[in-house]
Amino acid sequence: MKRSLALVLLLSACSLTGTAPDLAPPEGMTRPMPRPDAGGAVVPRGAATADAFDTTTPEERAAAVAAPEPAGEARLGRTVAALGSPANPGFWLETPLVTQAGPGRVVAIANGKSVQLELRPIDGPAGAGSRISLAALRLLEVGLTGLHELEVFAK
Repeated sequence: MKRSLALVLLLSACSLTGTAPDLAPPEGMTRPMPRPDAGGAVVPRGAATADAFDTTTPEERAAAVAAPEPAGEARLGRTVAALGSPANPGFWLETPLVTQAGPGRVVAIANGKSVQLELRPIDGPAGAGSRISLAALRLLEVGLTGLHELEVFAK
């Protein structure tokens, strides 16, 4: 009995770590800076709806759904995409199908609608999933939730 009690006390003492570690970054550490070319509209404070998060203009939306040029595109493949960060404005797809950022287009398999957007690389195998912007999902009219199969083209 005494051994069991001593063992319990000894093991519980192992979980005590003393003071909490300092989680602040070290002095002089470089912090991430916003992209200088981001330039787009900033999401308003307190945004809670898709309309509030979508800061694209009617002109930008019209350009994104304009018919693509018949030549000059390369099919990259299919991906399954979910909604990316609604705080990142614009028309974009983060996908492992590309290794560098560039213009492209996606077609929703469910309804055939397409959107021109920026293709942004992310780590992962080519078959891994992708993240798509709120503005692009709204124009594709496939819903904001769930997983959406997309055909991806690079310009």
